[in-house]
Amino acid sequence: MTLPNYFLADLPAEARLTPALIGEACQTLKHNREVYLANRATRDLARLLSAVAENWLQADDPFRRRALELGPAQLGFSRPTLARGLDAFFGQLTPAHLDALLVQELGHAHRLDELCAASAEQEHRRAALARGPEFLVHVAAGNLPNPALASLVLGVLTRSAQFMKCATGAALLPRLFAHSLYDADRKLGACLELAEWPGGNADLEEALFREADCVTATGAAETLAAIRRRVPDQARFLGYGHRLSFAFVARENLHGFHAKKAAARAAADVTAWDQLGCLSPHVIYVEHGGSVTAEAFAGLLAGELERLEQAEPRGALPAEQAAVIASRRGFYEVRAAHSEETRLWSSRASTAWTVVYETDPRFQASCLNRFVYVKGVNDLTQALQSADGVRGEISTVGLAVSDERARDLATVLARWGVPRVCPLGQMQNPPLTWRHDGRPSLGDLVTWTDWET
Repeated sequence: MTLPNYFLADLPAEARLTPALIGEACQTLKHNREVYLANRATRDLARLLSAVAENWLQADDPFRRRALELGPAQLGFSRPTLARGLDAFFGQLTPAHLDALLVQELGHAHRLDELCAASAEQEHRRAALARGPEFLVHVAAGNLPNPALASLVLGVLTRSAQFMKCATGAALLPRLFAHSLYDADRKLGACLELAEWPGGNADLEEALFREADCVTATGAAETLAAIRRRVPDQARFLGYGHRLSFAFVARENLHGFHAKKAAARAAADVTAWDQLGCLSPHVIYVEHGGSVTAEAFAGLLAGELERLEQAEPRGALPAEQAAVIASRRGFYEVRAAHSEETRLWSSRASTAWTVVYETDPRFQASCLNRFVYVKGVNDLTQALQSADGVRGEISTVGLAVSDERARDLATVLARWGVPRVCPLGQMQNPPLTWRHDGRPSLGDLVTWTDWET
C-alpha cells in the first residue's frame, strides 16, 4: 500500500516547509470547510467515523495492516502492543458512544446542528446552539498516538477545518487515520491537514497559529507555556500537560484467586503502550490486611509481567533509555542486598520489565517502559498522604476494590482532586466520554448561542 501525497506529512523528508506554504494550506482548509463540511449533519459525521473505526478493527484493513507493519520500527511499540492500543481506541468509536459523548458534553445530540433544548431548558423557554471552531490547530505529542487520533475525531464532530502538527517521528498513525477518513469521504479529507516538523520552529508555528480560532496542545509544561505565548489573543488555547497515575489494591482483593486477578490487571495497565502514557501507573499501592502481603503481590505482578512479555513484548529501546533502566535497577539491587525493606524482580538479560517493592510508601515516578513500584500502605488515606507531593498532577487512579467500598474510596479520591477513577486493568483504556484532565473534551472546543423565547 502506497499512500498518495494528500497531506504535507506525506511529502518526502527533504521537502522544505515554509511559512508561505503553511499559510496557503490554512486558507485552503478554511475554504474547503465552508464548502464541504460546515453544513454536514452531526449524525452523518458520527456514522462516518463509526464506519471508518469498524474498518480499522478488521485484520485485513489496509490502513491497520500498514500501521502494524511500520509501527514497530517507527513508533517503538511491538506489533501486539500496537494492535491492543488500536483495538481499544477504535472500539470506542461506535454510534452509541458518539451519541453519548454529544449528549454528555452538549446536553443534546443535535446541539451542533440547530437550536434545541434539553428538558430543563424547555421548562425555562430556552434553547441553544453550539459552534465548533472554524479552524482548529492541534499540536500533538509524540509519546502516544491515541490522543492525536481523538483530537481529530473531536474536530470532525465540531465540523472544524483541522491542521495537526505532529511531533517528529510520530506522524505515522495520525497520517494513516487521516488517509482512512479521506478514503471514506474525500470532501471531509480535504478539510484535514497534517505536517511534521521539530517543535519550536517559530516561523512555521507563527504562520499556523495566526490563522487559528482554537489551538490544542499536549506536552510538558515548558512546551505548553512556549506555545501559549505564541497563540494570538483572539484564539482559544487548550493545553494538556504531563500527568501521573497510580493504582490502589484493597485488602479484600488480596486473597487467593482475587490477588492473582488483581496482579494480572495491574500488569495489563503497566504493559499498555509500554507504560508511556499519562494514564499508566507509576506506583501500585497495596493495602495491608489481606492474606497476600504487598511484597507477595509484587512477586505476583512480576510473574504476570513476565507472562505478558512473551505474548506482548515491550518495544525496542534506544540505548540511552535502556541505560536509564539499567542504572535504576542497579541502585535497587544494591539497596535490596543490604535491606529487607526493598526487593527487586526483573526480566533476565533485558530491561523488558522491572518491579521494585519498597516499604517506604512515598510516591515515586517511574522511568517507565514497564518499570513499576509496589508499596504497602495501611489504607487509602496513607496512600494519598504519600502522594501529596504530586497532588494536582494525577490523571487516573486504578482501583481493585470490593463493590461495597468502591463508592466511598472513589469519593475520597474525587475530593482529593483525582480527575478519573477506574477499575484496575482499564487505566489505559478510557471511555470516549472521559473528561480529559477533568475537563469536557468536546465541550471545551465549542462556543454557545442561547435563545430565550
